[in-house]
Amino acid sequence: MSLTRNVQFSPDVVNQLSDRLEIPETTPERQSILDTHIRARIRDELEHLKKDEEIVRQEIEQALEKENLDRETSMAGEASEAEGSQVGNVRNSAALLGDLEEIRAKIEKYQSNKKSPEYPEVEASSAAVAECYKKSKGTPLDCWSEVTSFKASVDRLEQTYFRSLH
Repeated sequence: MSLTRNVQFSPDVVNQLSDRLEIPETTPERQSILDTHIRARIRDELEHLKKDEEIVRQEIEQALEKENLDRETSMAGEASEAEGSQVGNVRNSAALLGDLEEIRAKIEKYQSNKKSPEYPEVEASSAAVAECYKKSKGTPLDCWSEVTSFKASVDRLEQTYFRSLH
C-alpha cells in the first residue's frame, strides 16, 4: 500500500518562500554578529602579520650587523698586515662614533668662541678695512691704520682662544 498525499500550498505562501530564496535577508542582529566576527578575524590576522614582520626585520638587522662587523674585522686585519699604509687607520663603528663626538664637541667650542666679546670687534674692524679699500681704490696704503687695528683685534681674539684651550 502506497500512501501518497498531495499537499497544496496557497500561491501567496509559494511566492513568499520563493522571494526569500532569491533575496536572503539577514537580520540586523545577525549582521552585527557577522561584522564583529569578521573584524575580530581581520584584527587577529593583522597582529599575526605584524609579529611576523617584526621577526623578519630583526633577522635582517642581525644579519646586516654581522656582515658589517665581519667587514670591519677583515678590513682591520688587512690594515695590520699592510703596516704603514693608510688602511691602517680603519676603525670600528664604536671608535668612529667616539671620533664624531669629539669633533662635535670641538665644533661647539668653536661656536662658543664666536660668541667671544672680541669676535664682534674683529668683524667690525674687518668691515672697516673693506670699506676703506673701497673708498681708496687707487691708494690702498692709506688704509694702514684700519689694517693695524684689524691685526690687533685678531691678535686679541687669538690670545683669548689659546687661553680657552688650556
